[in-house]
Amino acid sequence: MTIRLGYQMPNLSYSAPVADLFPTVIAQVREAESAGFDAAFMQDHFYQASNVGALDEPVVESNTALGALAPATGKIQLGALVSGNTYRNPPMLAKAVSTLDVASGGRAVLGIGAGWYELEHKQYGYEFGTPTDRFERLDEALQIITPMLRGERPTFDGKWYHVETAINEPRIRDDLPIMLGGTGEKKTFALAARFADHLNINCNANLLPRKLDALEARCAEIGRDRATIEASYLAFVFIDENGDRARKLQHDFLLSRGVDLSNASDSERAAATARMFCGAPDEVAEQLQTRVLDQGVDGIVVNLLANGHQPGIVELAGRTVRPLVDA
Repeated sequence: MTIRLGYQMPNLSYSAPVADLFPTVIAQVREAESAGFDAAFMQDHFYQASNVGALDEPVVESNTALGALAPATGKIQLGALVSGNTYRNPPMLAKAVSTLDVASGGRAVLGIGAGWYELEHKQYGYEFGTPTDRFERLDEALQIITPMLRGERPTFDGKWYHVETAINEPRIRDDLPIMLGGTGEKKTFALAARFADHLNINCNANLLPRKLDALEARCAEIGRDRATIEASYLAFVFIDENGDRARKLQHDFLLSRGVDLSNASDSERAAATARMFCGAPDEVAEQLQTRVLDQGVDGIVVNLLANGHQPGIVELAGRTVRPLVDA
């Protein structure tokens, strides 16, 4: 598994009829594939996340969408960034991702995290629980899912889950990659060290050195070589051939989320843009290099909240970032 450059699509609020929504998703993934992206990711939510858009903006069910992307693409890896463990029982998730792997000819990635969106849980009737509950559940889930992906038939009797010689067929391979997503230096990173091939980190960019030190420590605690787990960073990118247009896109997006950069203090601006990279291609490349890659991260997953659906923008992002991660 190698994901040095990924493309995530958390924003499906295109100015088009709903009937045109998924063709636009397919067009983006095909463009990402042609531009050299290693993987394309859907988010796994039922409501839009507040840092992306309004609650009732379009959000699709991730596994259904990924299944539709499989025959529309040929080589790009496909997954969720990341599946909320609390939304599906573990054997069902193992079955779903294995089915995607078969349908795509061995291109599925299992992305998984503990879950965090309380309103979705409440309104859809899922148990939310405490953070401790959710991480206990994720630990148990990975003890079930991992062997199922490897062709074993696990029996497990835990606090949260119970399975009896759970069968997972058909499968196309025994090394389907597992990606954990999150920022928790103790629990998430410890689970990544135990189970994952890849860790995607979503945090303010200035925290990356601390996060990577924590990952190193969690690996050392169980005797795992840090070099055996890839670590990527989720970057919110606003890019255009014209840097001023990119900055206008960023300004308008943040204004829609209640932040007016034109009146913001230096500290407010820094807080609002801590995960963002904005400008013309050379500006974005310099920011990603110094703020992310120079900190020791192995790869970058970009989303293009404002204009990724516009033809040519995903290709522009790939042309900008691919040389950085290949260096």
